[in-house]
Amino acid sequence: MDKILVAFLLTTALTVVLNLIFKRFSIPTIIGYIVTGTLISEAFDFKSSDEVLHLAEFGIVFLMFTIGLEFSFKHLLQMRREVFVNGSLQFLLCGGLLGLLAYYLLNLNEKSALIVGLSLALSSTAIVLKTLNDSGEITQLYGRKSLGILLFQDIAVIPILLMIDIFSNKDASVKELLLQTALSAGVLLVLLYLIGRYVINWVFYKVLQTNSQEIFIATILFMVVGASSLAHFFGFSYSLGAFLAGMLLAETEYKHQIEADLIPFRDLLLGLFFVTVGMQLNLAMIASNISLILVLLVVALAIKAVVVFAILVLYVNRRTSAKAALAIFQVGEFALAIFALLVSRGFLASDTAQILIAVSVISMFITPFVLKNLNQIANLIEREVQTPRQNELTKPQKIKNHIVIFGYGKLGQEVVLRVKEQNLLYLVLESDINLVELGRSRGENVFLGNATQQSTFENACINTAAAVIVTVSNEQKLELITQSLSHYAPNVQSVIRFRGNDEKELFSDLGDHFHLVREERAVARILVHEALQCKIKSDTTPL
Repeated sequence: MDKILVAFLLTTALTVVLNLIFKRFSIPTIIGYIVTGTLISEAFDFKSSDEVLHLAEFGIVFLMFTIGLEFSFKHLLQMRREVFVNGSLQFLLCGGLLGLLAYYLLNLNEKSALIVGLSLALSSTAIVLKTLNDSGEITQLYGRKSLGILLFQDIAVIPILLMIDIFSNKDASVKELLLQTALSAGVLLVLLYLIGRYVINWVFYKVLQTNSQEIFIATILFMVVGASSLAHFFGFSYSLGAFLAGMLLAETEYKHQIEADLIPFRDLLLGLFFVTVGMQLNLAMIASNISLILVLLVVALAIKAVVVFAILVLYVNRRTSAKAALAIFQVGEFALAIFALLVSRGFLASDTAQILIAVSVISMFITPFVLKNLNQIANLIEREVQTPRQNELTKPQKIKNHIVIFGYGKLGQEVVLRVKEQNLLYLVLESDINLVELGRSRGENVFLGNATQQSTFENACINTAAAVIVTVSNEQKLELITQSLSHYAPNVQSVIRFRGNDEKELFSDLGDHFHLVREERAVARILVHEALQCKIKSDTTPL
């Protein structure tokens, strides 16, 4: 226990110090976590245990769950080309070519080489999706292409594990194993569908009646871990179950509150995951096999990037194809687990596994730097062409004396309609990609934005706006937006809708520039006004 406590304190302190230093040089925090893991491992000979690895894996689980919240089943069907066509082509082509590479360079037998090749074809869900999520580029065209392939790779882990079982168990029937997997998938989908359709809304309704934030968070954690464990029980990955659970909850009205409450858990466990990735690096082994590792690294990354580029360039421009190819050219975290399984089953020697782990971790290490400079690298292939019909994250032009509207729900849509009737210049900030796409399809000035980020306010030119109207109904989001407004744009006239005295207390410390509109009184005023109009008509109507 003392050793674990000391390791925890050292790891936490080193992570904070390294990331403070790295931040000054604009180095991503993921690198700080990986370097921390490597230094702790080398300096104190502390290796991550199986229990720590399992706990860290839930960082990916929570990440996949929050991604699922943004992609309902309807969106997954809309992305069927990205997921099933692009994903299968990438997985099979990269897996075959990388299998040949492993066969000749590492002198593996055919079965081991095939599994190693398919494992190397997998990319890092944790790094790519976290980086794209943080930057908001997950909704750009290249981000959606990358996401589609990553989702298929999550599914592709299943046949890899199935192959290991088939190759290692000579008495097992291939037909029986395939039938068992198909049956498990069917049962899992039916169970999750029934739970999502008939149980989730009722549970959340009862939980919200308690008016307890602790019970609400506990319910979310239970659902995420429960869905992940259910998927794992049927032989699938934890993260695939979490993604499916997220898509089920994406259909509910609680998705935004769930996401806001879950983010601290996700980020903490993701940090732990990246620390464990760094712990798996053996610097002495890397030094003694540096030539082989570098050859494997360069050739593997080149194969993955070229294959993805070749698939996508058939129907999207070269710039988008290049950005997607470079985004997912690394080897993923699931490969590390598969290499460990291959060693335990006798398919790989431990030295060979260490070489493959080194290639994987180094590829993950360089990925954040590539993603950070993706636009500059893509410019070498094709310059960006600015068009009026850019993706959802198009940056508004510099404007002033305009109305900024937060939220494009039902009330936000009505506000936009009234603002347009007055011929006023406006733009809308919305965090839900579905509503952004709806607004864009109507020709409205709706932009995807995170109201807690300063860049969102800068892009919307908040400080030169004539007024801000906040139309969101979620209490937590409403409080976050008002706090951000008071911090980033304290002198801008802001109009905020609220309900009841409880919500009014949230805005008691705001300045004179915030104008509060109580929903009940505003509606009552309109109803009385309409009633008076009816009375006037009645009085003037001749008998």
